[in-house]
Amino acid sequence: MGEAARHENEMVVKQDLKVVAEVRRFVRLVTGQWGMDDFVPCLVASELVTNALQHASSVPDDEVILRLSRTEDGALWMEVQDAARDLPRMLAADTTSETGRGLFIVDRYVRCWGVRALADNVGKVVFAVIDRS
Repeated sequence: MGEAARHENEMVVKQDLKVVAEVRRFVRLVTGQWGMDDFVPCLVASELVTNALQHASSVPDDEVILRLSRTEDGALWMEVQDAARDLPRMLAADTTSETGRGLFIVDRYVRCWGVRALADNVGKVVFAVIDRS
């Protein structure tokens, strides 16, 4: 896939948790074009975008960007970029807690995930690879 095509499947996410429904619609549209089931991609995108919005909200005018592309073997490559410098980590989630489970959910459903810091300490990208089925 060429560089130009990669950016067609990009969404700038507004600083508003209500936007997660729009994120799911965007993911359904793209995965539908690729003939993929959308359940896991929507779940993972919701978790990663929600985390980014919650943690990046301390950075004024920060943009959260969701990008979708495909790997060479047809899996979905998802990345969420934000300007927060803190790297996400899995917390020891307490069974009664209503938060803190996002990365456990992501870890369970994806082939792999990770984080890379952006150059010049301007933020990070959290990525996940999701198998076709």
